[in-house]
Formats: sequence, C-alpha cells, structure tokens
Amino acid sequence: QVQLVESGGGLVQPGEPLRLSCAASGRIFSINAMGWFRQAPGKQRELVARITSPGSTNYADSVKRRFTISKGNAKNTVHLQMNSLKPEDTAVYYCNAAVISERGRLEVWGQGTLVTVSS
Repeated sequence: QVQLVESGGGLVQPGEPLRLSCAASGRIFSINAMGWFRQAPGKQRELVARITSPGSTNYADSVKRRFTISKGNAKNTVHLQMNSLKPEDTAVYYCNAAVISERGRLEVWGQGTLVTVSS
C-alpha cells in the first residue's frame, strides 16, 4: 500500500508565505512525478504544480512566479513553497503521485490540507 501524507496547511494573511510538504511511503519502486492540486469550494480540482523524476516542472498560470515546487532531501518527498499568497489561493491542497509499486502503476492522492488566505 502506498500513502501520501501532507503537512503545512493553515491560515495566513494575504502576502504571507506558506510551505506545504508531502511524503510518500509504502512499497514504492519509483516515482515518475509528484504534484499538488487544489480545490476551492464550488470549483473543480485543478493542477497547481508538478515535478517529474528528472526534475522538470510545470505550474498553473495563476501561481507562476509565486509558487515553487521542489524535491525534498528525504526520499520520495516534495515541497510547495507558496509566496505572496492571495485570498483566491484559498483551497484544499492535495498531493498527487504517479508511482510504480509492486502492484504496477498507481496514481495516489493524499488526504488534503486546507490553506486559508484571509485578513
């Protein structure tokens, strides 16, 4: 069984930074990509940022130049550094991973962590 555990969500004021972390555990042979999605109330889940195994990244237009996704020093971890947060960034943020495990290719989701940007 493969699990993703997120941390770092919370309440911040507009303009402040916040860092999310995600750690994958379980019977993992390799990870092709990890990313962050978010879902605001009444809206569809959308891709925020993604990083592949070789290290290439892509971002939603709305977060470019404010958010940075990176691999952690610990194996199978990823971070999302969010700067200059805006109220419209308020959402539940979900970690996602494309994993090769003993069960084959899996797409795994975390339980989500709430980010609230409000004064």
